[in-house]
Amino acid sequence: MAPGTATTPRPSSGASLPGPVITSGRYVIGAFAHVGRLALFVADASRGLVEVRIWWPRMVTEAVRIGTGSLFIVMFIAAFAGAVTAMQTGYQYNPAMPLYFVGTIVVSMILLELGPVLTALILAGRIGARYAAELGTMRITEQIDALESLGRSPASHLVVPRVIAGMIMIPVLTVFANLTGIAAGWISVKAVLPVSDADFIYGAQHFYRPLDGYYSIIKSLCFAAAITIIPCYMGFNTRQGAEGVGRATTTAVVASSVLILLLDVFVAQLLLGN
Repeated sequence: MAPGTATTPRPSSGASLPGPVITSGRYVIGAFAHVGRLALFVADASRGLVEVRIWWPRMVTEAVRIGTGSLFIVMFIAAFAGAVTAMQTGYQYNPAMPLYFVGTIVVSMILLELGPVLTALILAGRIGARYAAELGTMRITEQIDALESLGRSPASHLVVPRVIAGMIMIPVLTVFANLTGIAAGWISVKAVLPVSDADFIYGAQHFYRPLDGYYSIIKSLCFAAAITIIPCYMGFNTRQGAEGVGRATTTAVVASSVLILLLDVFVAQLLLGN
């Protein structure tokens, strides 16, 4: 090469890719890594199920905390959801429709959608945030490491009781939310339309199918898994001190809420698609 000739530096292997593509790829790879670690976390927690003597008393205590602490807010939100559903039904009511259709609409909306989904979103913020913060604090203060050094299983002490308590109590809270929402809708619809109690009951019973009730419980069980497992996973893997606890709590609530909405679509397609 002649002296003074300019040389052009060769581009690196990723220089030809635009920035958004590289960033998106990192997020996708990170998401798949989290899925793998979550699967290992669930498998490890499943092995703790055999230690019933350890997790049973903790599960009972946690179930009581979930039920007594969340019942009021769940019923409060469900009552407003039922009232709003009744008022919107009155606004969109067509005089050509029989009045008993109102009972069908209110009951179906609460059972199939509003009751399970609103309850799950409320509990994702209340229970999920608490789980992530508690386990995250235990991780950064080395309490989980202390259990491991003593030969104890952190899963059977910390994860299994929380998950099982949530799987039991969240469907129970969903049932209370459904009943409260239907009762509030029943009372509210009589204020906007000339619907008698007999009309509302007839509409609720005439188009009711047993699958509607089972569907609501099945959805709540799927949502309960998202509300309990993801926050426990995020808290269990917290790093970087107090800042990490805050990040894990926020991520747990957001991820649980997004997964609840995805599961809502998936379960609806699976059970009601045909």
